[in-house]
Amino acid sequence: MFVDFAHTSSAPMSAMGMSALGKRLIWLIAFAAVAFAHVSASAGPAPISTAGDKLAVSGYDPVGYFASAKPVKGSADITAVHDGVTWRFANAANRTAFLAEPAKFTPQYGGYCAWAVSQGYTAASDPNVWKIVDGKLYLNYNRSVGRNWEANAAANISRANANWPKIVAK
Repeated sequence: MFVDFAHTSSAPMSAMGMSALGKRLIWLIAFAAVAFAHVSASAGPAPISTAGDKLAVSGYDPVGYFASAKPVKGSADITAVHDGVTWRFANAANRTAFLAEPAKFTPQYGGYCAWAVSQGYTAASDPNVWKIVDGKLYLNYNRSVGRNWEANAAANISRANANWPKIVAK
């Protein structure tokens, strides 16, 4: 569903009239209810995109963590949509690798902060605070949280793995 706000009236409410405003409000409320029902019916928290922008890992290339051993910004010109989220890549080879094995490159716990999930909740993550453990990518909220998580990564991963199904089920 698409709303073209650029072509809606910008007249003041008194000139617009209550019926036109009322119709728009009813339409927006109905749209919000449908969107909420869709999100509520899905399996838990929205994956990967914690900023609400449907852009995975804040536009960083998920393959870059593995191929370059560092966060690499993806290009707006080299993208793929997977699980309803747009992923950006630094090059076409990384996009091809991702599409061949998305589970290999997708951050754990839907891209949420691994420390938060180990504690039983979700929090946004910073794509610059990351760690690959046993071939899996983990993101954390900030550098301080990342250091705390890394101090006992194995136990935190174990707790997060136990917590994640409960979090997703909410």
